[in-house]
Order: sequence, then C-alpha cells, then structure tokens
Amino acid sequence: MSRSIIVTAALPYANGPIHIGHLVEYVQADIWVRYQKLIGNDCLYVCADDAHGTPIMLSARKRGIDPQQLIDEMHASHSADFRDFFVEFDVFHSTHSEENRICASKIYNRLHDGGYIKRKSVAQAYDEEAGMFLPDRFVKGTCPSCKTPDQYGDACEKCGATYAPTDLIDGRSVLSGAKPVVRDSEHLFLELGKFEPFLREWLANDHVQPEVRNKLEEWFEAGLRDWDISREAPYWGFQIPGEADKYFYVWLDAPIGYMGSHWRWCKDNGREADFEKAWAPGTDTELIQFLGKDIAYFHTLFWPAVLHGSGHRTPTKVYCHGFLTVDGRKMSKSRGTFIAARTWLDHLDPQALRYYIASKLASGVDDIDLSLDDFVFRVNSDLLGKVVNIASRCGGILKKRYGNQLADTLDDPAMAEQFATARTEVGAFYDAREYARAIRHISGLADIANKYINDAAPWALCKEEDTFEKGRQVCTQGINLFRSLITMLSPVVPKLAADSATLLNSPISWDGLDTPLLGTEIRKYKHLMSRIDKANVDAVVEASKPAEPPPEPEPVAAEPPPPAHTPVADTISFDDFMKVDLRVATVVEAEVIKKADRLLRLTVDLGFEKRQVIAGIRQKYTPEALIGRQVVVVANLAPRKMKGGMSEGMVVAAGPGAPHLFLLGVDEGAQDGMRIK
Repeated sequence: MSRSIIVTAALPYANGPIHIGHLVEYVQADIWVRYQKLIGNDCLYVCADDAHGTPIMLSARKRGIDPQQLIDEMHASHSADFRDFFVEFDVFHSTHSEENRICASKIYNRLHDGGYIKRKSVAQAYDEEAGMFLPDRFVKGTCPSCKTPDQYGDACEKCGATYAPTDLIDGRSVLSGAKPVVRDSEHLFLELGKFEPFLREWLANDHVQPEVRNKLEEWFEAGLRDWDISREAPYWGFQIPGEADKYFYVWLDAPIGYMGSHWRWCKDNGREADFEKAWAPGTDTELIQFLGKDIAYFHTLFWPAVLHGSGHRTPTKVYCHGFLTVDGRKMSKSRGTFIAARTWLDHLDPQALRYYIASKLASGVDDIDLSLDDFVFRVNSDLLGKVVNIASRCGGILKKRYGNQLADTLDDPAMAEQFATARTEVGAFYDAREYARAIRHISGLADIANKYINDAAPWALCKEEDTFEKGRQVCTQGINLFRSLITMLSPVVPKLAADSATLLNSPISWDGLDTPLLGTEIRKYKHLMSRIDKANVDAVVEASKPAEPPPEPEPVAAEPPPPAHTPVADTISFDDFMKVDLRVATVVEAEVIKKADRLLRLTVDLGFEKRQVIAGIRQKYTPEALIGRQVVVVANLAPRKMKGGMSEGMVVAAGPGAPHLFLLGVDEGAQDGMRIK
C-alpha cells in the first residue's frame, strides 16, 4: 500500500546565499524523497524561504531597498542553487505569503482562545544609538552557562543552553557595538510548560532520535520556560491579530511556513481538500522533518506544542543531522572552506558532492567531514572508476563491435538476479537514512561486476569468431549490472541516472530491474561524467577566500623536539574525545611497501567494510605476524595519501617510537566493527 508523506527541510534564511553546509540537509532529504517516489509512494517535498525578521529589515535598509525586493532576490538565488544541485522541491515558497499569514493568524487565535498565551512585561535589550529594541541575535556576549565568548543572545552554539539576551555576560549590540540598556516592554508568551505532559508522551513514542530525546531530557530537567512570540515595531513580519504594534517573532511563523507551503502546492494542484486532511489530528499522512541539530529545540518542543495546542497533527518523525566540517575543521572563510553553493557549481560537478555527502551520512546526529583529498579520491575511484567504468567498457565494445545490439541471453543470469534483488537491502538503507551503508553496498556490488568483466575479458572475446557471441553476452551482462547499480544510485546522482537511462533506452524503474534488458538496441555510448580534477577543488578554495587575506601571524621560535617520553598532551573535552571512532578490526592482509623502511600496507576488516591502512610499524612487526590479528583502528580519520597509497584509517599503538612500539590488543570475544567505548 502506498504511503502518503509530506517531507520538509528547515527553511533557509532569506538574508544570504546557500552554502555547502546547508546542502547536507537539503540533499539528505532530497535523496530520501527521491527514493520514496521511486518505489511508488505519494511523497511531497515542501520548503520555503524564511523571509521575516530584523536582520532582513536591516539588510534591506542598508542597501536602500524594500525588504520585499531583498527576499525576492534571495528567493531567485536560492531557487537557482537548489535547482542546479538537483534538489527537487515540489514547492519552494516563502514565509512572507498570504497562505502563511492566514495559517499563523489562525494558529495564534486558537492558542490565545485555548488559554496558552499570556502577557508580561520583560526587560529587553535596547540599543540607544540605533534607537531600537534588539532581537536576540543582535546581541552577543559570553554564555552565562558555559562561559564561551562571542555567543548569540538566544542560544549557545557550544553547550546548547538557551537564555534571554539580557542574561549574556558582557553583552553588546552587533549594530553599534554599544552596551545595550535594559528597557521594559510588554510581550506575548506561549506558556510552554502547560504542554509538558503532552511533550513527554510525544517524545516517548519514538518521534525523534535517541540522541535528541536524551538532550531534550536536559531541557525538561531545567524547566520549560514561557516562549516569547512577539516583537515590537519596527519589525519585518506579520502583525499579530488584535495588536497595534506587535509582530510575530520569526520563530513562530517560520515553522508554520511548512503548512503555508503545503497549502500553496495543494492550491496549485487542485488538491485543497488534501491540505486540511493532512494537518488534522489522526491523519494517515506522515509528516517527516529533516533539520540540523542546532534547531532541535525549536522543532521538537516549541513546534509540536504549537501544533497540538492549535488542534493540528504533530510530526511523525523529526530527523536531525550534524554539521559539515571541511578537512576536519569548522568551515572558514579565511581558509577558503566556507564555500557558497554557487562557487562550487562554478568549478565542480554538484552530483559529486551529493555522492560524497551520501557516502558519509548515517541516521544519527554526528557531524560529517568533507575531506577534499578524500572527496577527489572517492568520487574518481568509486563512482567513476567502479560504476561508470562498467558502462564505458561494455558500452564502448557494444558500439564498436556489435552495433549497440544487446544479446538475447545473459552470460550469468544468477549474478544479474543477485544485483537486481540487492535493491531491497539498499532501499531499506535509504528508508532508514543509512546512506553510507547503501553506498558501501552498491560499491561492493560494483567490485563484483568489474571483477566479472576483467575475468571474462570481452575485448578479447569479440575479436574471435568462435567467441564473438560470448563477447556480446558478457557486455550485455555488464550493461544490466550497470543498470541495477545506477538505478540504486539514482536518488543520489539523478542526472547521471537520467543520462544513463537515455544511453540504455530504458527508464529508471525500481521494479523494472526484475526484467533484464535483452535483444534491444542501446544508444551509442557517450561520456557520462568527468573525473574530478584536484585543480578545480583548489580553485573552489581560492575563490572562497576573502579578497583581502588576513595578516600573517608574527613568526615564533621553532619548538625543540619532544623528549623520548613525551609529556601528557593538552587536555581535551569529553565531547572532543567522543568524536574519535575506535573500532575492532582484523588484519586480513599485510605487505611490505618497497622503498619505505617503516611502512606496512594493511588490509583490515571492520566487519561492515574492508579498508587499506598504511602503518609505520615495520620495524616492530612482520607482515606474517599480523595476519589474523585483531587491532584497534581509528575508523573516522580522514583518508590521507601516503607513500604506498591512500591510508583510510590508523591502527593504534603505544610506545616512544620504532622499534619500541606495541599494538593495542582487545580482549577475547570482541567482534570486527565493534565500537570501543
């Protein structure tokens, strides 16, 4: 039975361009939606620009334009970036719309009539130089909880604490730099504490990930505070019904934008009755929401409370993801790693980034890293070298020797069936948002396909009369194996899949894989995708750096070499330590690297995949002594090119240095892939 699903991604703020950090979320949701549509589910992907708030008003004022012109310009920019990254919304609307105004007013009136809104006078930051009350994010200072400096006035990016701007230590206005004064102002509040029993029950019913639920428990323990939902004029947004100079705070009408956007789609497609049904309690339509972990509080406490209190359905699932780092560090303008979507598009294939993001994403909230060297290696090696290469080799031979005509029979029907039925397991990975596992499974199948083609050698078979038809069968087999692989990859690389469908003269169809392509004519093979050139990656980094480079730091004296027994390193936080993913692995292959006195090339089995690790332990261990040994591996270390190849991890050893090194062992019973706590 087909599922009815509405999928949302967090609304991009209409005050700046899309960057690659944003794209993690939109690509993650887009892959999920494309898979649901591929298997026949009624799935809508709705989104909108978040178009209200003081920052937009002030940006427009600075440019001397109307806020409407600013949000229109940003909407066009965002739409183009999403389109060119193949993020295919069914509707991409705006929160500054009549649909959203009506929905927000209706929800507010219901909350007010239900007794969930109260008035109270608050002490608010006021910038006397700018002559206005300051929104939360226009006050910066030191977090009152963890004492981290340079935090915004609503929440700490370091510890996640929420607070009022007036709670900041050494708060200052980001407009003038002046210390804000405190003035009283009457605001409207949602009494969030009244929803605690409902929210506890909702969270207990598996609507969020375990990591998020645990974090929310901390907020419950601290006590749910009343939520300020109003702002004083001047403010760019919707005026609150019945109020003369008060406007909805952007965080009230922004999530309601999901509803407004869905309503817009329903109106445009003659399905207005579906809108009321989809947002009514007890509906069988699923509401799946993708968002960053930094806005979990708003979407898993405030938003469900607003929906429930106004008589609407609540989300079926809220899926949070982590942040994107580049080369293991926070994105940085000075290093050229704060990369705008358009800068990437100017130099690199967007599908390559989609593929790499997918290869890293799991169902949890861990951060993912874009290692630029690993990006080049993985896309060229796995996507092009393994998958596209099959079509290139077999399609080229079919073009040159067989007039693009496929054979009437396969060389190995059992293998073709194995590939076709693999979509069930891959599909389960997509549905569970375990994209990295899906990519690994597909890559493993591609290895099997390439080995088959290498062993069969159709380029030799086609040259002999008695093996000529055998060569056609082998190429036909290869084309069908490629068809299965590209169908399974189609949610990730949609243009490559569409171009492949054109080549094969056959549409991308999940169920269609049960019927192999036989006895038909495919089109002449044409280039499907280009390899990633490191020079283009370097060009992206250079283009992303500021026009004026930061000043060089003052030179410092070189530090002396460390003693034989190095002292304990500087302390790190527990959270930093937990980022290190230590896994049990078995050494299955080991060999000496020529002209490298210290290095061995190891193949380790992590249970879910095998990896190559270059280890400087040759002066202590022989290859023969390592085969079958269980070792501890740093599994989430960014790949690094070394003498002897790419190292995809690190084995953990102790000691002052070779030859006095000792590999860390594990107790009996430990299994490959087991995480070390």
